[in-house]
Amino acid sequence: MAIHYRTRKVVKPGDLNSRNTLFGGRLLEWIDEECGVYAACQMETQTLVTKSMSALNFLAPAQQGDVVEIGADTVSVGHSTITVECHVRIKSTQREIVSIDEIVFVNVDDNGRPTRHGKYAEWKAKAG
Repeated sequence: MAIHYRTRKVVKPGDLNSRNTLFGGRLLEWIDEECGVYAACQMETQTLVTKSMSALNFLAPAQQGDVVEIGADTVSVGHSTITVECHVRIKSTQREIVSIDEIVFVNVDDNGRPTRHGKYAEWKAKAG
């Protein structure tokens, strides 16, 4: 499955840890935001919340001034969920920084309970 890179971020001084590389927490914030936007666009809803992330595999550091690219793609769709994968790389070298196999988002109602998003049948038909 080919990942489409949709977001680019510049690593700035405020994004660095004590080793002067990109702080993992900042990167996770960017990943959660980008993948959440991606998932919401796919499901045509603004009521998704992050449920879980599979293990993270940090492969390389990013330095101040690096442009990082964040890509996401759909893994599966349930009646109230969408699962996406995410890869982050350094734009100039294409070197992968981190990969996450599964990030699960759940569509919720006004009370925070899972509710159908209405895209399950459409996704199943497309997935074949």
